[in-house]
Amino acid sequence: MQQLLLDIRPAASPSLDNFIAGPNLELVCLLRKWQAGETTEKSLYLWGPPGSGKTHLLRALAGQPGTLLWNGADDIPADIRLIALDDVAQLAESVQINAFSAFNHARSAGKLWIAAGENAPAGLSIRDDLRTRLGWGLVYRLQPLSDEDKRAALILHAKSLGFKLDSAIAAWLLTRHGRDLGYLLQVVEALDRYSLQTRRRVTLPLLKTLLT
Repeated sequence: MQQLLLDIRPAASPSLDNFIAGPNLELVCLLRKWQAGETTEKSLYLWGPPGSGKTHLLRALAGQPGTLLWNGADDIPADIRLIALDDVAQLAESVQINAFSAFNHARSAGKLWIAAGENAPAGLSIRDDLRTRLGWGLVYRLQPLSDEDKRAALILHAKSLGFKLDSAIAAWLLTRHGRDLGYLLQVVEALDRYSLQTRRRVTLPLLKTLLT
């Protein structure tokens, strides 16, 4: 099992289409309009616990031409129209200074800016000036997915890998192996590879063999 988790095929690239919105459907609809330039708002901040989908959404937005998932240190090319910055609370002091300057420049240049963290801006342990800037635009809290949403996410992920995952198998995984979606998605990927290696179709007995 462990080796299969380390040796898995690349999953489908994050997109707004393969994000399981669940209770966050309003946010996804907003991001589509925002990305297309159909709103006047230029900056967004997303927050929520680990596994809530923040990184997926930032990578989805930064996966298009003219966009950048920025590390806070590298120079930002002049032709970039959308800048995404993840996990802001983990930025070093020097990077926070860069982020503050980049935010101001992006705002004056009319560029789109989106950042994400585990807490709302007021609860971030970062420089006051950057914390204030992050709260200037729209602030959205990502709501956790229900078990039904997670089951749908597992089925959709399997589809992106090219196979069908029975709903009963997804439900069994959620019941027996916790609700950490990131880990469960890895299990689905390992199951796909195990199925190909053994030339057996994906069934619950095959999954149990994999996890034994």
